[in-house]
Amino acid sequence: MLGPVLDVVFPRRCAGCGNGSWPFCDGCRLKLVPLSAPRCERCGFPSERRVARCRECPPPEISRARAPFLFAGPMRSAVHRLKFAGWRAVAAALGEAMVAVVDERPDAVTWVPLSRRRLSDRGFDQARALAVVVARQLDRPLLHLLSRTGDTLPQARRSGPERRAAMAGSFRQQGGAPATVLLVDDVLTTGTTAAACARPLLDAGTGKVSLVTAARAVSTPLPTRYTAAGLTSGSVVARGRFPR
Repeated sequence: MLGPVLDVVFPRRCAGCGNGSWPFCDGCRLKLVPLSAPRCERCGFPSERRVARCRECPPPEISRARAPFLFAGPMRSAVHRLKFAGWRAVAAALGEAMVAVVDERPDAVTWVPLSRRRLSDRGFDQARALAVVVARQLDRPLLHLLSRTGDTLPQARRSGPERRAAMAGSFRQQGGAPATVLLVDDVLTTGTTAAACARPLLDAGTGKVSLVTAARAVSTPLPTRYTAAGLTSGSVVARGRFPR
């Protein structure tokens, strides 16, 4: 009931620049970079031609990965506003874009959980906020299947082997073990964290864990079609997937 009132008192602003119209102003919409086909069939990484798997694929615990956008420009800002500034409404917009790239129907949806300390610091779990939207849009149960065993240091500046060593045993399974699980997080980098989440689920009896994130960070060159970054015809934004 308070939602419409709060929107009048505190009008939603562009999640990219923080000034224009919600959820992305025209200028920021043009700077969003959708991850389009052709791509790797397993992880969704853009390529010059369709491939079954690629060097950018996450660890084998993750059967399939998808993200609608590159983690850059307005999308980076939007994720940071959700994650660090508490713009919870951003989850609704990004969650709808995530659903648009999910091409398998899971038995259940879960998320990469924050540690108790980070949850206390931030006041909410941004991955769970995204998962709520994804589960609702897919009409699948949202289950709390994972918990952290402790805090881990930020992974952004670590190499792949260092990430895997740091994340080993960082999550434990709780509750049931659905046959197929869709794991939700905000950003996919190497997939090490997602793999650390998938491992206890697989050990508990889950047959397949796939991953969907709002954005994907890349450290290798993108195909030549990304030279002029911007919206492409038929992207999730161009089709109006983001509600105003």
